[in-house]
Amino acid sequence: MDAKSRTRVTVLYHVLANSCYRAARKMFFLLRSNNNNPSLKTPLPQFPLYPHISKCTLQNRHSQTLVCDLNGALLSHNSFFPYFMLVAFEAGSLLRAILLLLSWPILCLLDWDTKLRATIFISFCGLPIKDMANVALTVLPKFYLDHLNFHAFEIFQATGSKVVFTSMPRVMVEGFLINYLNVDDVIGTELQTSGSGRYFTGLVARNGLLVKHTALKDYFGEQMPDVGIGAPNLHDHLFISLCKEAYVVNKEDNKRAAREKCPKPKPVIFHDGRLAFLPTPCATLFMILWLPLGIALAIFRISIGVFLPYKLAMLLGSWSGLRINLKGYIKPIPSSEGKKGVLYVCSHRTLLDPVFLSTSMGKPLTAVTYSLSKFSEVIAPIKTVRLTRDRGRDGELMQKLLGEGDLVVCPEGTTCREPYLLRFSPLFAELTDEIVPVAVSTRVSMFYGTTASGLKWLDPIFFLMNPRPSYDMVVLPKLPRELTCAGGKSSYEVANYIQRQLADVLGFECTKLTRKDKYLMLAGNEGFVQEKGP
Repeated sequence: MDAKSRTRVTVLYHVLANSCYRAARKMFFLLRSNNNNPSLKTPLPQFPLYPHISKCTLQNRHSQTLVCDLNGALLSHNSFFPYFMLVAFEAGSLLRAILLLLSWPILCLLDWDTKLRATIFISFCGLPIKDMANVALTVLPKFYLDHLNFHAFEIFQATGSKVVFTSMPRVMVEGFLINYLNVDDVIGTELQTSGSGRYFTGLVARNGLLVKHTALKDYFGEQMPDVGIGAPNLHDHLFISLCKEAYVVNKEDNKRAAREKCPKPKPVIFHDGRLAFLPTPCATLFMILWLPLGIALAIFRISIGVFLPYKLAMLLGSWSGLRINLKGYIKPIPSSEGKKGVLYVCSHRTLLDPVFLSTSMGKPLTAVTYSLSKFSEVIAPIKTVRLTRDRGRDGELMQKLLGEGDLVVCPEGTTCREPYLLRFSPLFAELTDEIVPVAVSTRVSMFYGTTASGLKWLDPIFFLMNPRPSYDMVVLPKLPRELTCAGGKSSYEVANYIQRQLADVLGFECTKLTRKDKYLMLAGNEGFVQEKGP
């Protein structure tokens, strides 16, 4: 395109934008006067410029190109604040999150461009690039998928080529869009980095915030994309007007009925971060106000578990809001040999699984663990023994512990937050035929009690800081002898059978993923995380 043509296009954009803006202002004042005037009982008619996305057919789209924005189109949540708060809290610090929250009422008084620039500066200034990259891959995708517009995703599935244009920083969205939605290209706002290339400066690149319709024209040139999806606002109307077909979405698209009918994207099985809720301004304010009380509550809950008898600890714990539900346990579960202890095989949700099982059953248990911090060992009210990851040595150690009493093992080797069970290590099945499966699930509302790349010694504290954390445990009948190694089954068959049994009770799905897979994705190592802190 020559300079004269570019000048014409630019003038056309400005004329069209100004005309739409003036028309919108007139319509706004007419509607406001209509609402304020009780004599006008008939509302003014509304004529949408573009059809709803539900009018878009899915047939014969595999060779077509689709373009859309992220916020308001692909995501049902229009505000960008929660995602920047996740960056500020998870990649930054609590102080940065508080600063962003305190600044938000002032930022809301600014125009959209200035507000976004200021939010980017507060969230990214001095932030290490590697920390942002980790959050983009392990934290943000979970929240993006939770608020995905499934009507828009359905169109995504039907089209061949997909390009997303967004004013959001590209580093915040590219990993999610490419890894989970198979987007071909992501065009977003670029951020400046320091001279060493290790930190963000908090400023946008020279090109400034991305202007969607200009970026689309530069990307495709004279060609027009086949389908455009946008929000029902003037900016997106100008953006999708450059497409052959244009559709808009609305807030009603993500109702449960719509979510159930539409295809599901790639699930998030592993994710990191501490926040278990979408940090909107109100939710973030409540979380920050809760922190002092939450810390005191966690200390109280740990103290009663360490120093008080089982029954009194259970009573005071329930009064503090902690819910522990145990089903299926028949006291006692005797060993058929009369000498060796019973091996309780649990699904793994947090480091507290053996503690709550022992407390709710009212009997001392020994737990074998991997990579347990010194702090967690000190506060544990039950005996904990570290495994070495040497199969022979670990087998001998667990055999010895079973000779001393009942033992708890989590064969997944690591925790999983989502409704999935990781592959069970078969070592436990070779030790004894006195096996009792235990299905464990948890519910939290504010903080996750697990981490792969953060401070692991804080895991129990974060879980117990939740206002009403819940543990649900189902003790299944002891495994029949014919289903154990003593009955002729291989250790792999026993492990897979118990995995499927626990998954059926919990309503989870079985996977072949392992501890190594989790830590390679979330922490960039194979699970040998160096301890930080106590």
